[in-house]
Amino acid sequence: MAGKPLRVLACGDVEGRFDMLFNRVQAVQKKSGEFDLLLCVGNFFGCIPETEWEEYRTSAKKAPVPTYVLGANNPETVHYFPDVNGCELAENITYLGRKGIFSGTSGLQIAYLSGTESLSEPAPAYSFSSKDVSELKISLLSTPKFKGVDILLTSPWPRGVGNFRNKPGEMDTQRCGSVLISNLATSLKPRYHFAALEKTYYERLPYRNHVVLQENAQHVSRFIALANVGNTSKKKYLYAFSILPMRSMDPAELVKQPQDVTENPYQKSGKEAHKPKMISGAEEEPACQFFFDLSKQHGKKRPSDGKGGQHSQFKQPKKIREYLAIGCYLALAKGGLSNDHVLILPIGHYQSVVELSSEAMEEIDKYKSALKKFFRSKGKRYVLFERNYRSQHLQLQVIPVPLNCCATEDIKESFILQAQEQEIELLEIPEHSDIKQIAQPGTPYFYVELDTGEKLFHRIKKKFPLQFGREVLASEAILNVPGRADWQQCTASREEAEAAAKAFREDFQPFDFSELQ
Repeated sequence: MAGKPLRVLACGDVEGRFDMLFNRVQAVQKKSGEFDLLLCVGNFFGCIPETEWEEYRTSAKKAPVPTYVLGANNPETVHYFPDVNGCELAENITYLGRKGIFSGTSGLQIAYLSGTESLSEPAPAYSFSSKDVSELKISLLSTPKFKGVDILLTSPWPRGVGNFRNKPGEMDTQRCGSVLISNLATSLKPRYHFAALEKTYYERLPYRNHVVLQENAQHVSRFIALANVGNTSKKKYLYAFSILPMRSMDPAELVKQPQDVTENPYQKSGKEAHKPKMISGAEEEPACQFFFDLSKQHGKKRPSDGKGGQHSQFKQPKKIREYLAIGCYLALAKGGLSNDHVLILPIGHYQSVVELSSEAMEEIDKYKSALKKFFRSKGKRYVLFERNYRSQHLQLQVIPVPLNCCATEDIKESFILQAQEQEIELLEIPEHSDIKQIAQPGTPYFYVELDTGEKLFHRIKKKFPLQFGREVLASEAILNVPGRADWQQCTASREEAEAAAKAFREDFQPFDFSELQ
């Protein structure tokens, strides 16, 4: 049977302002009831006079709740922590130690690491090294059936914690924080991770500890950075929450995924993995020979590179064959399902979205945003799909569907029903998931994305109908143009293609993403 949840307070840098902190804790308890413990991260001691601390050290004053603190982050405060293994500093105030696990009688498991990251071995008394992190990880990962810890306490932030969603204001999480802490958080999978030192408050959206469709669901992690006590900006430095120890929870309840969950910010994207093999006998749907450079040279129509292959059937003058330095471009699909069926294509060679550089992916996201606004202005919504199977070059198909034709749910249902009819397992994946976390480079797959952010994914194991995406959208339930399901049966003359390209270019120009900053 599940026990009673513990009521916990977490605090940022105290910096010697003990009266201010404990008076605040007393006020909170008077209003909300007693708390079981107070956890302090960051700098517990500061450079201010020691008069306040002396009162607590001599028991003239007492912390109103059992308080657990991390160690020094600088040489000036090392002397306050006499025992590296942890000790009582004052009545009701305990130093946890340099690194380790704290487990109470309730079963709550708290992992902690004191100090800032050191680049040298051995680390000074106010720092930790890669060896310290490895030892802490091993002590936990060697535990049978290890799932994670309830709470992780560190003073520095983990590097890259802002990846994939809400950013912490002006903080650059790619530069600040510790890579070792990121690695530690990845391995220990804390349900709550508290840090400080940056003098700001930041509560990141919860993130996953498993790869969707590849691993069993696991609990989510929440990272919370806390400001310094008494800061003049009134940023939050005290955080209250209730927690039931992991070992006391129902497994199904533990792994529930909140709606706003994101991918793990510390996971590698897979770009460094091996390159996929080229598949012979590729069957691709070519782009119309005219496409649009949506960079600063607004609205120029430019032919493809003229080097042959399915993307170019006509020779172009040399002066208009030169590419500009952009990551991708927009093209009308040859034999499209409609006159405004477009492709988003990278200039460099990439076989799938999984292979894209971060710069190219950022530009594709801008195209999607611009296309969404453009099609909505025309009373339409778009459906995007990618088939990474029997293809040699990434093509993102973007097909508009009139809003009065069918709802988003109808489109999604049509894909799922037709997939079931053909024994294709088409799974809905969470809105904030990153396809790079679902499919590794070289993995064949089919992927659908609606402009609401809803996504469907199928991992191709054997055969897959090449025209599946077109067939669903061309069906009577959606566009009702079954004769256009196969692009080879609906090609246009060069004059018709040029006219369609010109019309689309003129319509789309106001939505050029470079003007939407």
